[in-house]
Amino acid sequence: MKNMSQISRSISSPKKVFVGLSGGVDSAVSAALLKTQGYDVTGVFIKVWQPDFLPCTWREERRDAMRVAAHLKIPFLFFDFEEEYKKGVADYMIEEYKRGRTPNPDVMCNREIKFGAFWKKAREMGADYIATGHYAKIVRKTSDQFSLHESDDKEKDQSYFLWTLTQEDLSHTLFPVGGYEKSEVRKLAHKFDLPVAEKKDSQGICFLGQVDLEVFLSHYISTKHGQVLNTLGEVIGTHNGALLYTLGERHGFEIFEKNSKRKPHYIISKDIERNTITVSDNPEEINSASPTSVRLEKLNWVSKLEPDTKDLEARIRYRQERFPIQVKGDKVIFKDPHTAAPGQSLVFYAGEECLGGGVIDN
Repeated sequence: MKNMSQISRSISSPKKVFVGLSGGVDSAVSAALLKTQGYDVTGVFIKVWQPDFLPCTWREERRDAMRVAAHLKIPFLFFDFEEEYKKGVADYMIEEYKRGRTPNPDVMCNREIKFGAFWKKAREMGADYIATGHYAKIVRKTSDQFSLHESDDKEKDQSYFLWTLTQEDLSHTLFPVGGYEKSEVRKLAHKFDLPVAEKKDSQGICFLGQVDLEVFLSHYISTKHGQVLNTLGEVIGTHNGALLYTLGERHGFEIFEKNSKRKPHYIISKDIERNTITVSDNPEEINSASPTSVRLEKLNWVSKLEPDTKDLEARIRYRQERFPIQVKGDKVIFKDPHTAAPGQSLVFYAGEECLGGGVIDN
């Protein structure tokens, strides 16, 4: 078992760390590791807003989090951030879709809740640090300079969702499992005899879990069926509402032609006013419809000093293969055309370091 890859800090007196216990394996192992490192650990379960039409699972997750805290013999707290989540994450996501954009609620959840409201309350209660079960690493460069890196497990790496973090955030944040493979984390869960050692990983939107996006949005946005067009403007299918779709998507709409050998169609444009989406199965058409540059809003560089922006890599979607870019101010230039939808997060990398990112604005 490798040593925990984390910021090297000497602990002359126990530092107080509040760990976000979600009820899952990663956060439970994070708490256990920090306790063995000599930290004064407190487990915290965070409750957020959930719409009435979704299954209520937070009580079960809180119960698992409490079981972990009891097993580790650490204090347990309950933070209610329902109002903050509704305003900062859910309302943001709904408003973005109303505008025909494609938001990333997990990015906003990290910014507003885990590294916003959580840290604010933890600090007020005397915490020196907060910790989460994110798969990412924080590296101390100098006494007051930190950098954000991909985790050792590239399949689980979550640095893409952390591009909004600042030096201030990194200075009081710990990612205990960032230096481990998921398989190692499972082994540690058994080694610590944690009650959630066999629990399956949660998936879906941050805190809300597996949510049918169309069903969720239908409660807040009025949509109607529309036409799917080809590049000649001919009607070749139907869809459930142009607001629900993302450029580059290949599922969720119906093509009239039924042919087992038919190639997949990708959305290359959408017209919100006419409620139409245009699709193509032709690589040349798809390529020509994809931009070679975009402008960003909410631009954030993790480092205090903006890095050399001439030769970087980026990804627009989680786990997407990274591609070369150049950055000039708020403009990002692609070496080759890439599908990019307004509202999506574009995240910068140099090697394993996550340098920051922004929200696509055009």
